[in-house]
Amino acid sequence: MSLRPPGEPPAGRGHAVLTVLAVLALLLGGYGLFRADAGLATRQVTVDGVPLTEVRTDDGAGAARRPGVVIAHGFAGSARLMRPLADTAARRGAVALLLDFAGHGGNPAGLPGAGGDDAASRVALEHALAVAVAHLRGRPDVDPTRIVLVGHSMGAGAVTRYAAGHPDIAGTVAISLPDGGDLPDARPQRLLLIVGGLEFPAFRATAEATARRGVGRRVVVVPGVEHISVLFAERTHREVAGWVGGGGGAAPRPAARLVPAGLLLLGFGLGFVPLAAVLTGHRPRPRRGRQVAPAPVVLAVATAAIGPGVLLARVLPTTRLPLAVGDYLTGFLLVTGVLLAAVRHVPGRLFPAGPALVGPAAADDPVPVGGPALVGPAAVDDPVPADGRTPLRPVVAALLLTGYAVAAVAVPIHLGLTWARPVGARWWLLPVVAVGCLAFLAGAELVTQGRSWRYAAVGALAVPALGGAAVVGVAPGFVLLVVPLFAVLFGWQAAWAAVLRRAGAPWWAPALVGAVLVAWPLATALPLS
Repeated sequence: MSLRPPGEPPAGRGHAVLTVLAVLALLLGGYGLFRADAGLATRQVTVDGVPLTEVRTDDGAGAARRPGVVIAHGFAGSARLMRPLADTAARRGAVALLLDFAGHGGNPAGLPGAGGDDAASRVALEHALAVAVAHLRGRPDVDPTRIVLVGHSMGAGAVTRYAAGHPDIAGTVAISLPDGGDLPDARPQRLLLIVGGLEFPAFRATAEATARRGVGRRVVVVPGVEHISVLFAERTHREVAGWVGGGGGAAPRPAARLVPAGLLLLGFGLGFVPLAAVLTGHRPRPRRGRQVAPAPVVLAVATAAIGPGVLLARVLPTTRLPLAVGDYLTGFLLVTGVLLAAVRHVPGRLFPAGPALVGPAAADDPVPVGGPALVGPAAVDDPVPADGRTPLRPVVAALLLTGYAVAAVAVPIHLGLTWARPVGARWWLLPVVAVGCLAFLAGAELVTQGRSWRYAAVGALAVPALGGAAVVGVAPGFVLLVVPLFAVLFGWQAAWAAVLRRAGAPWWAPALVGAVLVAWPLATALPLS
């Protein structure tokens, strides 16, 4: 006979299933990343301050020299983001060399004018390319007359400019070239221009205009991909491999690292549900009615707070942070979060007074007549000791779950997508960005009163606001490239916040854990300036 109370789901059985699925996904993801390196040899070296990663097949150099290819990432990218292209080139017989520009990836130096295309920035990019080309030409297994440059976005502009001034470069591939107007009409000659079919029309127009101004140039439009996914399209890899040369080889596998990284993310996500339940020690509670502010009021308040946040972020001291775009985003999140929290506590009738109810009891049922209004921000469902001290278990649980969140976001991204380990100034920038994220998420938690769909709606409102600010010039233009990442990160943490509420965690726990999920990729991926 079951002793489970009526209406309570068999959480233990479901958590066991999720645990098994999480472990399986993590094991498959780890194995997939291990297999992605099969047959390849890598070597990392730093030359004149530029981190370089060599990728080649591990079958020995052989008697004949191989073609060499230098692969340059774009703004907020890294050598790790471009690794799939290096794998494809290496498996086709070339020696691939990846680099981290200043302010990107594992390069702790700041990029002058990061976020802008000024002279100082161009000098820094050209210096890194010169170091990489010289290093590759000095390798005994590389044919110095067969060096090809490949670049994406900002890197595409850098490699085309470098090749225009160095006619000994055998070929150039520009993926998502932002501007080719300053290139000489005849150089570089052997130029392949690749653009995603879903990118902004200006990228395709730039590619076509650049191709018309020289001989030996070709434009390839890859259908169904945008500015980032073009790097993982099989058509892109086939075209790059053909331009580099080096002979035959295995079919390109652009997602060989991306899919296992996705499995790791899935595994960490599935494992978070039972872990949160175990650490908090709470069972899902039956629903009960409570009075909450009307949804239109909540959304109107959020919109009213986001507007000033977009405007004030340009004049706050946070603009002095040496993190391109991240300085603006940190200011925006901080101001908006403070305004949300302030509005929540303004006396009036927008938000009914009373203690908060956090967790699955936050139902849509109307409060009974004469019943208490359970809507405020301060309370937690945990019993509070008579001396008023906060119970230790929720604090320990929140800290452990925060550490789990660090692993969940950093490990899959670093191993399978792009650089996600703090270096240099990023170590102190990370907590600063996290404070801004914490303010925003805590404010959203308070103003939405722990309602998951309203909480997600606040983040959804911030996404178009940031994009619109970038379009009209209020925010830095590169914010447009970061907005999709911000949307994904906020959706991710909103899902985890819902899990924590259901597990009965204190109201501040979703904001704390979510701040790590959002801040870590921003602080480790956006360029140092």
